[in-house]
Amino acid sequence: MKEITNKKALLALAIGGFGIGMTEFVIMGILPDVATALNISIPQAGHFISAYALGVVVGAPLLTSIGNKWAPHKMLLYLMVWFTVFNTLSAFADSYYLLLVSRFLSGLPHGAFFGIGAVVAGKLAQEGKSAKAIATMFSGLTVANVIGVPLGTYVGHHFHWSISFMIVGVIGILTMLSIYFWMPEIEKTPNKGMKNEFKLFKRIDFLGLILLTTIGTGGFFAWYSYIAPLITDVAGLSDNIVSYAMIIAGLGMVVGNFLGAKLAEIYSPLKAVIISLAVMVTVLLINSFVASSGYVVLVMTFIIGMIAFTVSTPIQMAVINSAKGSEMLGSSANQSAFNMGNASGAYLAGLPIAYGFGFTSASVVGAAMACSGVALAIAIYMFKKQKQAKRQMAFQH
Repeated sequence: MKEITNKKALLALAIGGFGIGMTEFVIMGILPDVATALNISIPQAGHFISAYALGVVVGAPLLTSIGNKWAPHKMLLYLMVWFTVFNTLSAFADSYYLLLVSRFLSGLPHGAFFGIGAVVAGKLAQEGKSAKAIATMFSGLTVANVIGVPLGTYVGHHFHWSISFMIVGVIGILTMLSIYFWMPEIEKTPNKGMKNEFKLFKRIDFLGLILLTTIGTGGFFAWYSYIAPLITDVAGLSDNIVSYAMIIAGLGMVVGNFLGAKLAEIYSPLKAVIISLAVMVTVLLINSFVASSGYVVLVMTFIIGMIAFTVSTPIQMAVINSAKGSEMLGSSANQSAFNMGNASGAYLAGLPIAYGFGFTSASVVGAAMACSGVALAIAIYMFKKQKQAKRQMAFQH
């Protein structure tokens, strides 16, 4: 009975992940429609993407630390109420500034939901199965890229962009109901106060992992941000293929998410991250050479999407393990790092393109960022081993 209850609770987290994944990425597909409706330029409309990402970065540690006064199952419900309200309001925004504020406020609960949800998923899991439980939550995000984002893009383009956000609002309501009826009561962790919680950011190994998430996952976003021109300008495929390529990438993400969980169970989470990022370096470099072939670039799109998402669960587990005593804050802060990786990857990959090196250079930049991630992950692994050895020597004496 308990196992069925826990599975339902994980499904509630996955539904929330689906809604969050949809609202984060659907704006990219309907950006021209939003720009036309609000009578602004596409670069101005791009600010809505940045506003959401900024909301994630700010909201993850802030809302998690404020929410410590409530039990995790209640905090997840409150976060989803917030998410639902401001995503629904986004649908009714009739000006640039109103939508900008709505998008920022919509992004605030994103990191806290995934951060707290990852810790809760680990607690709900059977012994030795916490990686699979966390991957189940993240599966909502990956499935959103296969179903939710294409659906939202189609509806937003052929009917009205606001309907896309109304759909997100409906998913938010479904998540709220799922959490309310399916999530078991989870004991509140002792509140150490915001000042003590934030001492976590003084730990070298924890800060190293946050930097690792930013740089390592930034390698994926360096490639993903410029996937459309890579397919049309380099591979010579039609514009219509781009939406299918996004679905192919999403399918890769679904497979990679659970593959990463398996890696984390076989090896330690940090070792799994090193393996994943090392393979990512290889596939991104290969992609820079073969992207001119139409069929091959689509195969590589699946492979890169898959490899990139083998990192998600292991890095989240490594951060939770490193943030003992402040697991929820650490887990949420890692979600901020994912979004910083999104921003930095897109920005750094854009530099060589601006200087005329072509769209394949984005894959090379991505490989360089992933390679830096491997080096950093090895350094953190060695640091932890050294720390452990010193503890054992002190214990023996």
